[in-house]
Amino acid sequence: MSAPTTSGPASPSAPARPLPAPPAPATAPGTVQLDLTGRTALVTGAAGGIGRACALRLAAAGARVRAVDRAADGLEALLAQAHGLPGAVEPQILDLTDLDGAEAAAAGADILVNNAGLQFVRPIEEFPPDVFHTVLTVMLEAPFRLIRGALPHMYAQGWGRVVNISSVHGLRASAFKSAYVAAKHGLEGLSKTAALEGAPHGVTSNCVSPGYVRTPLVERQIADQAAAHSIPPDRVLADVLLKDSALKRLIEPEEVAEAVLYLCTPQASFITGTSLILDGGWTAH
Repeated sequence: MSAPTTSGPASPSAPARPLPAPPAPATAPGTVQLDLTGRTALVTGAAGGIGRACALRLAAAGARVRAVDRAADGLEALLAQAHGLPGAVEPQILDLTDLDGAEAAAAGADILVNNAGLQFVRPIEEFPPDVFHTVLTVMLEAPFRLIRGALPHMYAQGWGRVVNISSVHGLRASAFKSAYVAAKHGLEGLSKTAALEGAPHGVTSNCVSPGYVRTPLVERQIADQAAAHSIPPDRVLADVLLKDSALKRLIEPEEVAEAVLYLCTPQASFITGTSLILDGGWTAH
């Protein structure tokens, strides 16, 4: 192994050279550039939060987006927001406990974003078994069926992107969230298995694993915990939700959507079987 090469100090007589100015960005900063014209994407839980942001971002990149959710009003609002985007949003009302319907809905998708989720907070000994079953059905078994439905088309064309919206709770546990933590840990494993099987066919599978996102689900948790602990909502954020995060803020849904879009770019074609962690430093501990 050769010794490292170092440069000596500049000559005292040589004038300092200013660094060249960086090139001006081609578009507004903070947006991933990708043309998905001709691609079909399916996003679950698309009526709000992360799912809505992903649906809009993929449509802004030119994709035809199948927006799947059980909330008809939310899908109508999404459709109004998507008006004028380069791509299209096609609302599809579907309850993901209908597993056969979920698998059928994914047929022909080039990009699959498994996002739908729900939360229920109780100690294990008080956790209703039927709720545990529902959470695992929607957040783990339905993604399996959606991937199963999407892969034949992806394999046939030699290209596909599976993006599973996991969570820091797919990597770390929190008390009283047994169903959610179990589902997200399972989703991380399912995603890795899909990556190993899909690699010979040009299909990548990854998780995007954010910390607490500014969504209705999280805002309800803040309100519930503020009432339960008799403390202001900002104390819930700082002392409870963001206690282990180095960055003391919620991540925005649009930030998660940019990460999802990045995993669909040619530059991300070698990224598979992993988790893109957006946790503000939580897992750095």
